[in-house]
Amino acid sequence: MIFIILGVLVLLALGIVASMLYVVRQQTVVIIERFGKYYTTASSGIHIRLPFGIDKIAARIQLRLLQSEIVVETKTKDNVFVTLNVATQYRVSEQNVIDAYYKLMRPEAQIKSYIEDALRSSVPKLTLDELFEKKDEIALEVQHQVAEEMSTYGYVIVKTLITKVEPDAEVKQSMNEINAAQRKRVAAQELAEADKIKIVTAAEAEAEKDRLHGVGIAQQRKAIVDGLAESIAELKATSVGMNEEQIMSILLTNQYLDTLNTFAIKGNQTIFLPNHPEGVEDIRAQILSALKAK
Repeated sequence: MIFIILGVLVLLALGIVASMLYVVRQQTVVIIERFGKYYTTASSGIHIRLPFGIDKIAARIQLRLLQSEIVVETKTKDNVFVTLNVATQYRVSEQNVIDAYYKLMRPEAQIKSYIEDALRSSVPKLTLDELFEKKDEIALEVQHQVAEEMSTYGYVIVKTLITKVEPDAEVKQSMNEINAAQRKRVAAQELAEADKIKIVTAAEAEAEKDRLHGVGIAQQRKAIVDGLAESIAELKATSVGMNEEQIMSILLTNQYLDTLNTFAIKGNQTIFLPNHPEGVEDIRAQILSALKAK
């Protein structure tokens, strides 16, 4: 019987000791109340408290970074309704754990209320385009306002981000149509400019082609005249009793025969000559005049 009583006492003592011990995890603090009144704050590790409900664990508070996702609907300066997705990162201040627990019941709801109020006072001052351009500035302004308010309750606002700006569906469709029309207009202008460049380049190339063709013809005629002049000079030096007209007649006859030979080699069957006997004589006279002028 004595052993049974001793066993019960040992078990009871172990139970009491076990109820007195408690463990606090890393990045967590525990608020201890004694007789319903705040007594102490325990950090990470193993601790002892008074049993039988004298010391009670009132709350375990996370010190890690928390994030709250908030959706806010408001109106811009140009009367466009927009939906803003806001992400707020916050944590409990280690120096103000007591205020964070006893002063504020629902911190996430309170943060949401402050953010909604700040956004609904800032966004109506901006147009929709300005809202897209300055959303980071607005987020920073909201962060400062909310951080100032929440610091009273022992919370630190680390970062506030506007992750999405969604206009009304009809407005969004209209904006897309406007952007598409602007892009089409720019594309049409670019295509027209490209066609203009092609036309100008082609005209310049054609003009250069005609110029080079004219230069080629002029050089060809000059080479012919120079060749005839050299031939006449050689014949005059080697022939006795022949004047320039006789030499020219011989050269024209050779040229005529060479031309017929060339036409025959290339398969041509038609040749155009002066329609009167004096035509060849006119050609000869013109060449002689050119040679004398040279």
